[in-house]
Amino acid sequence: EAAVPAEPPGKPPGTSEAVVGTAAEKAGKQASPPPIPAVPAPAAAPANETDRRPVPAAPSVRQFAREIGVDIALVTGSGPGGRISIEDVKSFARQRPAAGSAAPSVPVVAAPALADFALFGAVKREAMNTIRQLTAQQMALAWSTIPMVTHHEEADVTELEALRKRFAPRVEAAGGKLTVTAILLKAVATALRKFPKFNASIDPARKEVIFKQYVNVGVAVDTERGLVVPVVRDADRKNIGQLAVELSALAGKARERKLLPDDLAGGNFTITNLGGLGTHHFTPIVNVPEVAILGVGRAEWKPAVVDGEVKPRLSMPLSLTYDHRLIDGADAARFARWLVEGLEQPFALLVDG
Repeated sequence: EAAVPAEPPGKPPGTSEAVVGTAAEKAGKQASPPPIPAVPAPAAAPANETDRRPVPAAPSVRQFAREIGVDIALVTGSGPGGRISIEDVKSFARQRPAAGSAAPSVPVVAAPALADFALFGAVKREAMNTIRQLTAQQMALAWSTIPMVTHHEEADVTELEALRKRFAPRVEAAGGKLTVTAILLKAVATALRKFPKFNASIDPARKEVIFKQYVNVGVAVDTERGLVVPVVRDADRKNIGQLAVELSALAGKARERKLLPDDLAGGNFTITNLGGLGTHHFTPIVNVPEVAILGVGRAEWKPAVVDGEVKPRLSMPLSLTYDHRLIDGADAARFARWLVEGLEQPFALLVDG
């Protein structure tokens, strides 16, 4: 992460530990996401379908799979001898929509046939890699099923940046990198405890809201293969130094293609930081089945009135996209303002966290 100069004309901080974002930003310039073709609802499976072959899984794991609508016979186990864990089931479920919630409640039309582009000039076809295919499916699902709204804020992070630079050597000595994203991770985790709606998911089939009693935060990482979102578990229980070390390790694993399924499963909320690319406000897309995502832009020096005087202050743009089915505008405003105040008053953030 680039250091911020002491004077306004300098370059504000970026995020080099993970040029982060969501696939939505890369595809967001299109007029609309690819529609999802309508498919007939699958026939009900017989009660013993998951037992059609021996499956190495504990009864509790089988029950969990049934509760969330996953055929455990299709899950690949990561344990000894292919034994299936609850996390394996969760990871499998995240790769496809849950039964009963996949089909949107509005009519869906099939994508029109593409024109023959070769009629207009030379073309080159390239297969989409697995990450890009999954991203496309996830983004299309989100766009077609979630009414999304983006709330924009700006936070004065002048004092926060001074503290970051002051304590960065200590965190570096522990094997991490004290970046803006690491600090945001702590701020967001604390906010999720105070505003549980943002840490929840909607179950459309049962018309229920699932409030999770744990705080797992995903951080989008840009790799040469595409964007991945490793998850920091129990982020609310860790201090900023611990989060910085863990985030650095996860970003490294992402770029080295060493992430395990468990590293990508169980997220409740996502942070996507495009500050390192020089962007400002943008509109990230919610990562289903989550209900909110925070986009972070490049901090810049701006004139501001402080104690009756115009002074240069470092201002960071924040973009909070949320699922309007569960979260109202007032909820988003309270969440965003709490986050801004925490970033502007770092000591209060440490006390609350």
